[in-house]
Amino acid sequence: MDSKEFKKMFGEVAKANEFKSAFGGWYKESTECITVLELQKSNFGDYYQLLIKVFIQGAFESTYTPNKELIKSSMGHITANETPEYKAVLDFDEPMEDNIRKERLEKLFKNHILPFTNRALSKAGIKDLANKGEIFLLPAVKEELA
Repeated sequence: MDSKEFKKMFGEVAKANEFKSAFGGWYKESTECITVLELQKSNFGDYYQLLIKVFIQGAFESTYTPNKELIKSSMGHITANETPEYKAVLDFDEPMEDNIRKERLEKLFKNHILPFTNRALSKAGIKDLANKGEIFLLPAVKEELA
């Protein structure tokens, strides 16, 4: 499997987990927040980095929609990545059978992406993630959540 085939498979797994596809990324939204998944291809090797971005509706007096600018933005109000445990799934310099890569990708969604993004779809969930030290909130974002 090459990185292009992986991106297609990632999209299928994202869709199976209720993410919508747009502008080369995937998103879920609630009335309070939008979470975005974006795979960024490395210039230094044959691997991707997963960016998980969260945008809070009403923050900084803005309403956010899943448009190209939002999906492709380098940062959200909150930005996270894959965990080290799942980094190999995104690395094509590391040999792995296709079925094993897909299994691990599904585990990445089940054990990391879904729990994180489901909590990050609400302001209360974001505050909980911050209180537990799972994310860092910039002072301006923290003020918007107050």
